[in-house]
Parts: sequence; structure tokens; C-alpha cells
Amino acid sequence: MKELLGIHLKDWLINHGIAENYAVLLQSAIAVVVVLILAWLSDVISRKVLVTIITKLVRKTKTHWDDILLERKVFNKLSHFAPAIIINLSAGLIYHEPTGLFIQHATQIYMIVLSLMLIDSFLSATNDIYNTLPVSKTRPIKGYIQIIKIFFYVMGCISIIGILIGKTPTFILGTMGAFAAVLILVFKDTILGFVASIQLSANKMVSIGDWISMPSKNADGTVIDISLNTVKVQNWDKTISTIPTYALVSESFNNWKGMEESGGRRIKRHLNIDVKSIHFLSDEEIEMAEKIKLISDYIAEKKEEIKQANPENEIPINQKRITNIGTFRKYVEAYLENHPKIHNDMTFLVRQLQPSEKGLPIEIYVFSNDQEWANYEAIQSDLFDHILAIVPEFNLRVFQNPTGDDFRNLNKI
Repeated sequence: MKELLGIHLKDWLINHGIAENYAVLLQSAIAVVVVLILAWLSDVISRKVLVTIITKLVRKTKTHWDDILLERKVFNKLSHFAPAIIINLSAGLIYHEPTGLFIQHATQIYMIVLSLMLIDSFLSATNDIYNTLPVSKTRPIKGYIQIIKIFFYVMGCISIIGILIGKTPTFILGTMGAFAAVLILVFKDTILGFVASIQLSANKMVSIGDWISMPSKNADGTVIDISLNTVKVQNWDKTISTIPTYALVSESFNNWKGMEESGGRRIKRHLNIDVKSIHFLSDEEIEMAEKIKLISDYIAEKKEEIKQANPENEIPINQKRITNIGTFRKYVEAYLENHPKIHNDMTFLVRQLQPSEKGLPIEIYVFSNDQEWANYEAIQSDLFDHILAIVPEFNLRVFQNPTGDDFRNLNKI
């Protein structure tokens, strides 16, 4: 076609009095103009007509995936191929062979770049579509999508280099063996991240929306993104921590998902009781304790048990008696059991810990049935507001280190 069109056009120009050298140049210029006009027309038709029609059709459909393809401009990028293909096919019409070859190579590189952009948009749209599915919450594919993108980008760069130096991609791949060690060093984080992504996904170690804490990375909050190289965590103070993906495999972190799925959130606190305030209950104190509704049955039961166990005329040291610390502990148990915000079907302990120089620790180890952070903190505070306030009713004292007021009061005495 090149020879036929070139000969006829050149002869026609020569017959009209134009020198042969100028006829060759003019023939090439005319061919370039014709090609540019055809490319412009194809661009108008594909971009202004076809893309507009596709956009209207997509807007009318009820499915969501085609809207995502439209938002990612997949159809727009596809339309740019029309003028590039026309220019590439028509480059042979240019009589000057080096110029035609240059245009062919340029359009081929342009189409490779377009292909990479199209693949990138399509894969991003695929990830967006997948994220609309429930399974995406537990098995994100963003890391795999990024690996596929990297593969196509590498192949695209190899193809472009092959066009520029006039070698096949196979030849270039063969010569890259010597640079394998360098490539491993360059893409070390990517390789580690890819392996870690597989482990995280296969073992369901972390998902988007999980609450994780990783003190070594100053991260404590909700996972908002999992990619090939990084995991983004929005901390409770609204800052964002970026953690290398492989760090979640090589280092330890806490995932609070199990707590959220269990239906309860742990309350674990203790208060120190002054050991000097612990004593056996007197008859008056027992009578007073009987009037407390939460432990009235307990006191009655203990009184009967003591009556049966203690012989008459036995000295007090040999008798079984009730302590104020034991009664207080029983009261706390009853109070928590009757609290509407405490989960009674989960671990429930009110226990003594090892006494120390700060007194006798009484630990509360229970679970609230409200996991919302603000509500959980309010429940925990309300519980200890009441427990701390009720301690003196059992003639007990909460231990605390002496303050300035204590020393001033001592001087007055």
C-alpha cells in the first residue's frame, strides 16, 4: 500500500511541475496530515461518542460493578487506543523510512503505556468491586492486586526497553539473570510484604476493621488499609500509624477481634485494703450486715454454720467467725452478679492477691456486656465508685500512701 500510494502521489506531484525531491517531502507531509486527521476523527468517535453512550448505559443499569469501572475511567483509557492504532498502522505510508519507523516505535511505546494504565485502572476497579463483598472484610486482596500490577509494570518496562534498543523481551529477560541479586535487594520489602500478606490472609491474623495494638510501632486502633508493603492503623487519638506488613508476622501484636466477637470486655482492677483494718465481725456488725439485702442470705447461712461448728464455752480463738474482709468480698460478688452491665456467663472472679507493703489487694476480674469504649469506661468507673464508697461500711480502709494532710493532722495530735 505504501509503495502504491507513494508512487501515484509522487508521480502526480511531479506531473504538476514539482521537483522530485520536493515531491517526496510533500508526499510524506500529506501522508502525515491525512494520518493525523484520521487519528483525530477516531479519537472524537471513540471518546465523544462511544464513551458517552457507554456512560449513559452504565448509569441506567442497576448493577454496581460497572459504575466502579466508570469511576476508575477504564472506558476512557480504552478509547485512547483508537488514534494510536491508526497512527501505528499508517506510519508505513510515510515515504521516509526512518521517520516512519520512529513513529511506529513511538506509538508502540505509547500503546504499552496506555495498556499499563488500563490494566492498573481495571485491577483497581476489581479490588473496589471485591471490597463490596462481605468476604473482603476477612480476606483482602489488595496485596495480590499490587503484585499483579508490579508484574505488568515490569513486563511493560522490559517491552519498552526492547523497542528502544531493538531487542526482543526474551533477550532482555535472559540478560537480567546477572542482576537477580540486585533486584532481590531492591524489592526486598515487596517480597517480604508479599509473603507476609499470604500468611496474614491464610491464617486470618488481621483484617480491615480489626482493633489491633502493637506497642513497638506505637499503634493502637483500627486497621483501615492492608496493602502489599504496609498496614495502616488509625489510632484512637485519630493519628495514623503505618506498619510494615512483614512486621505483623515477625513481631507480636494484639488483635482484639476475639474480644469483640465474644460479647464481653474484660474489667481487671484491684484496690488495696489496709491490713490493719481487717478484723472479725462483732455481734453488732453481724446484725448490721444482716440488713444488707445483697448479703442477708449469706450472713444468715454463715450464722447457722457458725452455730453448728462452734462448741459452747469455747474460747474465741478456737471458734469459727466471720471476717469483715470476707463479708466485703461476698458483697462485691453479689453486687456484680446483680449488675445489669456485667456478663455473668464469662469469667467472674473477686479474689485476693498476694499481700504487699501496700496492703491486701482485692481484684475484680469480670466482663462487661457493653464493648463500646466510652460505655465500657463508664461502667468500670461506676463500679469502682460504688465499691470504694462502700468499703468504710465494712469498717475497712483503702490503703494509700500518706499525704501532707496526714502529717499535719499528726502534728495537731
